[in-house]
Amino acid sequence: MNFKNNNLQDIKLPNAPILVADNSGASQITTHGEIIRLDRGEAIKELNAHPQILCNKKITGKFLQTDILYCFDILELFVFIYPTRFIVPTHQGLAKTFSLRKPNSTEEATETLLEITQLLLSKLLEECSNLYKLADIMKQAGWTWGPIVLHNLQNTKPNKGKTESIKNFKVWESLPEWEEIDISSDNNKVDVKKTDVLDKLEDLLGKNSEKRPEQKEFAISANKMFSSIKSSAGPTAVIAEAGTGVGKTLAYIAPAILWAERNNGTVWISTHTKNLQRQLDNELDRLYKNSNDKSRNVVIRKGRENYLCLLNLEEAINQVTLRKDQTTINNAIIALSLISRWVMVSRNGDIKGGDFPTWLFDILEQQPENNLTDTQGECIYSACRHYNKCFIEKSVRKAATAKLVIANHALVISQSLIKTDNLPTPKHYIFDEGHHIFGVADNLFSIRLTGNQTSNLRYWILGAQSNQSSRARGLKIRIQDLVEDNAAGKKALSQILNGAHILPSTGWQKRIVQELPLGPVEKVFVLIRQNLDLTNKITETNYDIEISPEMVDIKLITESKRLLVKLNTILEPAIDLIKIFKQKLNDEDDPPDLYSGQRIEAILRTLERQCVYQISMWKDMLECIGKKPSYGFIDLLALNRIQNRDFDIGLIRHLTDPTKQVCESILDSSDGILITSATLRDDQDWNMATMQTGLNHIKTIPTKIALASPFNYKKQARVYIVTDVDKNDTSEVAKAYKDLIIASGGGGLGLFTSISKLKRVYSELMRMPQLNKLNIFAQHADNIDVGTLIDIFREDENSCLLGTDAVRDGIDVPGRSLRLLICDKVPWPRPNILHKARKIDFKNFNLGRNYDDILVRLKLKQAFGRLIRKNNDYGVFVMLDKAMPSRLKSAFPNDVNIQRLTLSETISETKNFLLKQKNNNIESFDVN
Repeated sequence: MNFKNNNLQDIKLPNAPILVADNSGASQITTHGEIIRLDRGEAIKELNAHPQILCNKKITGKFLQTDILYCFDILELFVFIYPTRFIVPTHQGLAKTFSLRKPNSTEEATETLLEITQLLLSKLLEECSNLYKLADIMKQAGWTWGPIVLHNLQNTKPNKGKTESIKNFKVWESLPEWEEIDISSDNNKVDVKKTDVLDKLEDLLGKNSEKRPEQKEFAISANKMFSSIKSSAGPTAVIAEAGTGVGKTLAYIAPAILWAERNNGTVWISTHTKNLQRQLDNELDRLYKNSNDKSRNVVIRKGRENYLCLLNLEEAINQVTLRKDQTTINNAIIALSLISRWVMVSRNGDIKGGDFPTWLFDILEQQPENNLTDTQGECIYSACRHYNKCFIEKSVRKAATAKLVIANHALVISQSLIKTDNLPTPKHYIFDEGHHIFGVADNLFSIRLTGNQTSNLRYWILGAQSNQSSRARGLKIRIQDLVEDNAAGKKALSQILNGAHILPSTGWQKRIVQELPLGPVEKVFVLIRQNLDLTNKITETNYDIEISPEMVDIKLITESKRLLVKLNTILEPAIDLIKIFKQKLNDEDDPPDLYSGQRIEAILRTLERQCVYQISMWKDMLECIGKKPSYGFIDLLALNRIQNRDFDIGLIRHLTDPTKQVCESILDSSDGILITSATLRDDQDWNMATMQTGLNHIKTIPTKIALASPFNYKKQARVYIVTDVDKNDTSEVAKAYKDLIIASGGGGLGLFTSISKLKRVYSELMRMPQLNKLNIFAQHADNIDVGTLIDIFREDENSCLLGTDAVRDGIDVPGRSLRLLICDKVPWPRPNILHKARKIDFKNFNLGRNYDDILVRLKLKQAFGRLIRKNNDYGVFVMLDKAMPSRLKSAFPNDVNIQRLTLSETISETKNFLLKQKNNNIESFDVN
């Protein structure tokens, strides 16, 4: 096919049909230009006969229930041309990106794809970069778009037509280097006036925005955290519950940016998930219209495992030919080439949720990102030849001079424990989604003497040993040049390497199950599994199994004491090596140079955390086997199972209250703190809010503020509790989902408390012909990134999405795309050892109030908060659990209509309510 653009230049298109599929079937534009309708069998036959132009082969294959091996996926072409441009990876998403009319059928979608293909290929005619070389490399690897792209890039073809190897395309050579920065710390002397805050808020909102008193009140309260009047006892703290629609994001940005600009300071804004970080980053487009200004003043910070490692990329490219067969080699070359294309223009090198299209790995059917990031603490810092261009180092330095840093709770808490740089510690934090602080802290502060954790330590010390093509760098490679001139250092390193052989190696899961352990650590795990099996039939359950350390037999106690001694073969030389490095840093006669000093400090931190702290805690946990753990700790022996297979096993220690550590490491050392969320309080009680956030441990008294949502829930929402569905009967639950989804016409979000139940219900729904006209997706069942699933759900107002907690906590879908929310059952907490211990502790703290009820009400509150996001939204919340007690109803807004109905009554009420609200066409305003 040929197409003339406005400049009358020839654009070459693939001589291939265009195919679009959804749950109802498929449509195709033939090579003769005819649009035809295909059933599933005919579409599969066409796909097998010759490659088709389509959008997202992963989703197309899902709808057609087939694997698509060879095609022209337009998303690959899009990434090649616009590698950092956000897009929802569907034909609707493409249409929106190019400002085209949204297709309402597969027939219309085929025409849309034709137009988009033409637009993309015409863009190549304007290129003047070195993309020709990269496209040629990809063509040689069999990229379907390769010949077409090269034809349209003829104007940029190099004079010498020699075919390049991907090893010669060294994208890192064109990247700029970072420079050392001069940090001037803020003195926190200039206060921001209330009138200035309100003026800034009005400027951010724009002239035509709805005026909301609650938003102004929030902004004034948030400004209190920046007060220059400090108490010697602790930080100036504000805790604020702001109902959905208050507009808290812009309300705290207004004082934050004013204070940062006037004090030459930095404010860290921490949220819970990467998806929420992205949403917050998008909000800041209101603050900085110019992208360069935004880049200077706003930095997104994540853990180092999120950023592409240039050394890993180089080594992956150099070792690509070591793959097992030519097809695998070619697929890897295509993937690495598209990653290299992204590296050219990436804002920050974040390959796991930044400006990299994470859905690309799904359609390429490869997941190389973990091998391209520093997931195991392998970084060699200044010894790396790419150190001066490192994305992580750039991000850290930019954050030190930025006005606003958008981080996540996990990074903020972890970096407070392990300082990874020599830059100033942040003094002002805003914790959005503050109700997640407790859970994140619990995960970070827990200690695991398990198969996965001990094998990870072996991997960190020795590197990969079973896979010769692995790029894993062990401790010897990372530090041997730093101890070459020190006999004691060489000896300590050698002892650590030898001691690490007691730790589990590859294949440990199978050996534990077969009771054929290698080494003392695996022997302890075998005995733990035997003790767990004394009270549980492991082979018959798909759930995690746990017991208290007090319940074990004498064999495990004896073997644990032997392991205590064995662990010293790693711990003692690690302590010696740390002493040697500290002496090296403090050597006045021969001090290390700047880079070597920074590198030694980084190694010291990881040695102290990975070896000394972790192994010392392991020893203490082993010492407690057969006894009660020390006060403040909760120990348990656990087996983690996934799909009826052992995944991890060992000892786990939790802090009873991990927020004490948050207080000590962050809150107490800060000048100003704001913790906010739409769901902090249970009813009017602040006890749970302060307990979950750590504010009950600070010595100062926080300012408390609660602002109700401005929405008219009586008019906009309904809550129905279904009285005649058996929540434990998968078929009944699936039928209820089907009938409710049909009643709403789609736009449904299903929240499940169990992954296995979600998968069973999803499987039944996909077999129901009544749902053929709707596109249904499911977290954990569809092998698609959860962030992408949410984006697709948001874009298609008649699609449905099933998910678990990650969907409930991270979804923001205003409008008709979410008009029905179904919960399969009341989300009661599992009565495990950890929960029971905390329940006792909470009763002491909260004078006996019902801990379980509070947790459930807060979860229901969070779930309901997903439903209404704007003043013209409307929706129905359905609980398929007739046993839901009336005392939980206070989780919902006071004015919402709550009824107990049969399923048939609920279906009728849902259909009538949604239809009436749609016809009413409530006037909208923007909620920020």
